Amino acid sequence: MITNSEIQSIKQRFGIIGNSPLLNHAIQVAMQASPTDMTVLITGESGSGKESFSKIIHSLSLRKHGKFIAINCGAIPEGTIDSELFGHEKGSFTGAHEARKGYFEVTDGGSIFLDEIGEMPLGTQARLLRVLENGEFIKVGSSKVLKTNVRVIAATNVNLIKAVDKGEFREDLYYRLNTVPIYVPPLRERGEDVVMLFRKFTTDFSERYKVKPISLDDAAKKLLIKFPFPGNIRQLKNIAEQISLLEENREVEAATLAKYLPTDQSRLPALTGKSGGSNEFSDFSEREILYKVLFDMKKDVNELKKMVLEAFQSGGLNPNIMSKHQNLFDDLEPASSFEEKKPSTAPSNLPLVIDHQNQNEETEDYDDDTIEDIIHEEDDNSLSLEKKEKEMILKALRKHNNKRKYAAGDLGISERTLYRKIKQYDIE
Repeated sequence: MITNSEIQSIKQRFGIIGNSPLLNHAIQVAMQASPTDMTVLITGESGSGKESFSKIIHSLSLRKHGKFIAINCGAIPEGTIDSELFGHEKGSFTGAHEARKGYFEVTDGGSIFLDEIGEMPLGTQARLLRVLENGEFIKVGSSKVLKTNVRVIAATNVNLIKAVDKGEFREDLYYRLNTVPIYVPPLRERGEDVVMLFRKFTTDFSERYKVKPISLDDAAKKLLIKFPFPGNIRQLKNIAEQISLLEENREVEAATLAKYLPTDQSRLPALTGKSGGSNEFSDFSEREILYKVLFDMKKDVNELKKMVLEAFQSGGLNPNIMSKHQNLFDDLEPASSFEEKKPSTAPSNLPLVIDHQNQNEETEDYDDDTIEDIIHEEDDNSLSLEKKEKEMILKALRKHNNKRKYAAGDLGISERTLYRKIKQYDIE
């Protein structure tokens, strides 16, 4: 049985601050799993400190004198991750000028920490499963089976069960990794640990820059505990250092602290954990949130343009203004739909919004309800996320002469994600 004093000793050794029951339980599970060779899956939100638990497991294990390597699977391009993990032979692909050992070969007898395991490509997942089951792997460009004795510690900030349902993660690999699950609680579930961490960060700042440390009054402490901190420990540290740098008064009240806490968390693409220590996460995509914001803006602009056009038709606007800025209304309904509502005071030579291909044909009159239906139908058709995403990808590829690396950078996504989207939309 692991005692509370042993847990406190581990906290001091690895610089872990806090006394919440969820945190203590996670440390206890890590300590119990350390002496074994069982695979561990660490789940928790980004910034919650998952890598610290991988170091605890390795340092307390029988492999502590072996090598420990931490790999971010989401940071390695899809085309090179197999070579990075398993190595390659000379000439196996363009640029392979010499043979190279992979991480699984280099860390033989030690431990390897695979962070963001949910970002690993399906082909690499199959190779990893073979390592976990048989300790065997094959280098890229080779047919020789090699053996390795490596303990795998994996971590993820996404819901792997949902990824399995979507076909983005192998079910057999999930259950093989999830032998010993460890849930690292987000900051908002750790209660007064937030205040302890804040004090730690402000004290470190004061020692580094030789200034008096910041202190919070009771109201400020309560406000800090209630704040959700979607960015977890990273966000708390940034806030603590901002206040330490900018505030001349070292006694901080709640009103002062509130200026440094974002008031609108609804648009942040942070993963929010459910209460009660569950490791279920909500899947957010920064790109999808950005699209939604852009489409909402487009809809608002269209509504504004319709209001201006209606004001003009009722005689409430100077016709000269409309004639100067007619191009802004080209994407609305053809002028034939509004001709009956044209004010009699408008000059006869006022350029109207017309369909030039049908301007000599007999026009059809619409009532107000029909016009609204047509406009809403056009708006609905323009709000297809997939269509807009495909258009943006094509535009970026054309801009960079089909060079995926630069197109991905322009789009703000990884090259592997862009490659997957190209296959999804059948882009040649």
